[in-house]
Amino acid sequence: MEKEQSKVFWRYFKKNWLAVGGLIMVIVIFLIAIFATVLSPYDPGKTEVSLKLKPPSLRHYLGTDQLGRDVFSRMLHGSRISLTVGFIAVGISILIGVLLGATAGYYGSWVDSLLMRFVDTMLCFPSFFLILTVVALMGPSLINIMIVIGITSWMGTARFVRAEFLSLRERDFVQAARSLGVKDLRIILRHILPNALAPVFVTATLSVASAILVEAGLSFLGFGVQPPAPSWGNILTEGRTYIFDAWWLTAFPGLAILITVLCFNLVGEGLRDALDPRLRGRR
Repeated sequence: MEKEQSKVFWRYFKKNWLAVGGLIMVIVIFLIAIFATVLSPYDPGKTEVSLKLKPPSLRHYLGTDQLGRDVFSRMLHGSRISLTVGFIAVGISILIGVLLGATAGYYGSWVDSLLMRFVDTMLCFPSFFLILTVVALMGPSLINIMIVIGITSWMGTARFVRAEFLSLRERDFVQAARSLGVKDLRIILRHILPNALAPVFVTATLSVASAILVEAGLSFLGFGVQPPAPSWGNILTEGRTYIFDAWWLTAFPGLAILITVLCFNLVGEGLRDALDPRLRGRR
């Protein structure tokens, strides 16, 4: 049955050429991040003032920055940080969202009301400004950024999972498990959760793109990854001062962020269309 569902999913997913193209680009970006050290022609932290603000050339493919560092090498290593932030932050948010959403949807009653009011309260705060405030208080560091993004972006996942659990807990296979005396935790983990993960995969893919954007925004404002560690956001903010003299310092990291976020969004939309039977007929 699972093999048949996988075949159906892939048949619909591959019809969406934008999603397939986005998936290929995501894989390419992953490979670039993994092999950044091998692909980098220079040490990303090596400074050479005599070569500062050199335009793109055969020696420096994306030019150099104000300290003479090779932008291409810094971009390659920056991809690691951006993807690391995206995936770890989303992992944290998915874990919290699934835990709270599953608890609220399965038990219902006052538990559901209490947890959903907490979700509504969290949604009242503008997420980016909440992240900015917390990072400013905790101090800017890679670990703090990942944790803060994760613990402030789980609400959508919690609502999706809750809705799935509210529907699935009334199904015959769940009622049969209850009648056999199966414990609640086993029912949640073995019987309901695997059937409720489809929207979670879609949300996770789209959330990675959002987390990368948030990290870039924080780095641009000076609250993100701190120099000399390269990230697309702080490369972008360093180039802001030289935007009219060295266009490549803002153009290339901006383009990298755009392409990466766009590709993750395309994959997420493709997953949503392929996993939702109501949307398959549109393709």
